[in-house]
Amino acid sequence: MEILKDIWGFLKTRKKFWLLPLIVILLLLGLLIVLSGSSAIAPFIYTIF
Repeated sequence: MEILKDIWGFLKTRKKFWLLPLIVILLLLGLLIVLSGSSAIAPFIYTIF
């Protein structure tokens, strides 16, 4: 959780809130990749791409 506090502190201090959607999208893509590697929904995710 410390990394999230550090990222939030950076965004707040530098006033770079426009990076927040980019970070969220990258986290969601990473989660999708992790879940698609070892789950039953993997064939459905591969058809999206």
